[in-house]
Amino acid sequence: MTGWDPRLGAPGWAPQTPYVPPQVPAAQGPRGLSPYGRPARHSWEIPLLVIVIVATVLAYLVAIGLLLLGYVSDYALALLAAPVLLWFGRGVNYAMQRVNAVRMSPTQFPEGYRMVAEAAARYGLAKIPDAYVLLGNGQINAFASGHGFRRYVVVYSDLFEVGGRARDPEALAFIIGHEVGHIAAGHVSYWRQLGMFLVPFLPILGSSLIRAQEYTADNHGFCNRPGGAPGAMRVLAGGKYLNSLVGFDEMANRASQEKGLFVWIANALSSHPVLTWRMWALRDRTRHGKLFLRPSAPQQATTPPPGYPPATGHYSETPSLPQ
Repeated sequence: MTGWDPRLGAPGWAPQTPYVPPQVPAAQGPRGLSPYGRPARHSWEIPLLVIVIVATVLAYLVAIGLLLLGYVSDYALALLAAPVLLWFGRGVNYAMQRVNAVRMSPTQFPEGYRMVAEAAARYGLAKIPDAYVLLGNGQINAFASGHGFRRYVVVYSDLFEVGGRARDPEALAFIIGHEVGHIAAGHVSYWRQLGMFLVPFLPILGSSLIRAQEYTADNHGFCNRPGGAPGAMRVLAGGKYLNSLVGFDEMANRASQEKGLFVWIANALSSHPVLTWRMWALRDRTRHGKLFLRPSAPQQATTPPPGYPPATGHYSETPSLPQ
């Protein structure tokens, strides 16, 4: 087929008019947990990051010292090779998306592409990250990463067929906003990931830092699309077909009801906030999500600034932001 403008797509394809990037204003005001200002980092993220980086630097120094003293260890060699291993792994991962995944564009998954552009604009990013759709084979997942100066988001295809098709675009927008939030918060930086190289080998401490980062990304997703948070959590809890059977408030309430040592251990070893605690944090925007101790205080509704519609205690009734 010849004679058509590749910027517009072939005849019969959408869109047939030039693509106009969404005009979404960057979030203004102080950083906080409400959707009315800029998204805040979790209060524990930076302190835990500093501790992990210090531990990693000390481990590097110990590894160098052992080699200088003539003690050759596989662990020491692996640690010293971390800069190259990390660079190589990030490069291969990025290449796999470039050659296997569908790249979002105005003509391929245009709804998702627009959501990525809106989130990037909302967070004040200078450039829209690359975005790819990867065959999920039933898995519900998405992630963000980078290589060099490039940043990208990968969304598994199953998230586009919630209930058989993209019937909950608000939930998808929250998830995409969450992943773009990782980029905006610097979580995918090479140097940051190098400083966190020991995270898998630091029980509780390493997983707590990752959970804090996930809460930070949730804050970004909430800032971008607050109305999509319940739907996103329902999908993570019940899957893409049974998500409508999940009661967001009912499950969030269990965060303060499920007690015991093993509940604490399950959360402490998890790389993501356990779902009940995560739902509670997305419903209660008066405080940061819990990292170590279960929620227990009564929840309060977020009070909007003057000029915004009132929020209610029942999350599903929270109004969307004014246009």
